[in-house]
Amino acid sequence: MSAPQGLPRLLAGLDDRGGPVTLAEHERIHGSLPRRPELIELVGASGLRGRGGAGFQTAVKLRGAAREQRPGTLIVNGSETEPASAKDALLLARLPHLVLDGAVAAAQAIGARQIAVVVHAGDGEALSAVRGAIAARGAVGRITVHEAGAGYVAGEESAVAQVVAGELAKPTFLKPRPLERGQRRRPVLVQNAETLAHVALIARYGDAWFRTVGTEADPGSVLVTVSGQVAYPGVYELAFGTPMYDLIEAAGGATDPLQALLVGGYFGTWIASEPGERLRLSRSELESAGCALGSGVLIALGEHACGLHESARLAGWLADQSAGQCGPCVHGLHAIAAGLEALARGEAGERTADRLVRWCDEVEGRGACHHPSGVARFVGSALEVFADEIARHRQGRCGRRMIGLPLGRPATAGPVPTAGAGARQEVRV
Repeated sequence: MSAPQGLPRLLAGLDDRGGPVTLAEHERIHGSLPRRPELIELVGASGLRGRGGAGFQTAVKLRGAAREQRPGTLIVNGSETEPASAKDALLLARLPHLVLDGAVAAAQAIGARQIAVVVHAGDGEALSAVRGAIAARGAVGRITVHEAGAGYVAGEESAVAQVVAGELAKPTFLKPRPLERGQRRRPVLVQNAETLAHVALIARYGDAWFRTVGTEADPGSVLVTVSGQVAYPGVYELAFGTPMYDLIEAAGGATDPLQALLVGGYFGTWIASEPGERLRLSRSELESAGCALGSGVLIALGEHACGLHESARLAGWLADQSAGQCGPCVHGLHAIAAGLEALARGEAGERTADRLVRWCDEVEGRGACHHPSGVARFVGSALEVFADEIARHRQGRCGRRMIGLPLGRPATAGPVPTAGAGARQEVRV
């Protein structure tokens, strides 16, 4: 089968009928999955990086698992606990065979005997689609399905591995990591659902094909969930190197002149709209601006929305998402959230913002997991980008409104416009 040109790639075959693409339809679009003994080398040459947040080189993780020389478990992380993201839910609910192909290919490459798929808790549509796809393949028992633990931090790879092992979803960045000592001391490799969908395509079409879109440093395409004040919120597949302005235009353009963008989700960074819209989907450009794509999220904030109130509301929610494992998270985040709320209400003193900056520095990197650092990064960017708004609130003259950014993704979402190859399509996730 000839390799598809341009975009869409991951979203090829998606239409407005709803429901998952069947195995027959999937193989008509992409052909059957070949056995590729050299898959890890292909993935390495492709330059694929993880699409779950950290952006780690996928081939490095695959090689690490293959070196263990003990049959372990490959976990598909589709937990997607980031409320502003819907890309993994879309893939699992509508294109489950593409994700499962990537999981099968990766498991063969590392010698894993078991595959586990972790789905967002309560997402009945994705659960049904994945179970149906497994049954259609005759893989019941060899591929298991699990619901993610509740809460924002339950999507971290160590927490996901604990869910598959039947334990509480408690994240940690302390050693040993799941790959070093997983279930029954066998290695556990956790890979994001979108990452594995890319692996499935690389297994079919190769590394050179993968690099025909994107840039030299950031090859391939990426799924981004665009929301906030845009005409068509949804999941969009774009090539790396695409300017943020074009990404907003793909979502129908802004419905209000923009004042700021939240890049990377709720562990992400606020950036003023003028420099933000000029940035490209490039890891180096985003890093130079102090932000990262993270879980593939872009939220547009219009000039008539109150960024300070929105940030205070999100900070309070994030503080409540603590796993309760350490002081910086349990006590520090609630103090930071309370201070930000006081600023939003115009009830804080002149030194409150400075004190919050100091507290964010103090919790950075000191938690049992990355949660305190993520919240500190988010709050720190809000204090910087909305500094003028803080002054207006202190004077009691904000005059802007709340738009209500989502707190917790619903079990099933309504119609979500999805862009592929420049066309918008109505789909359900």
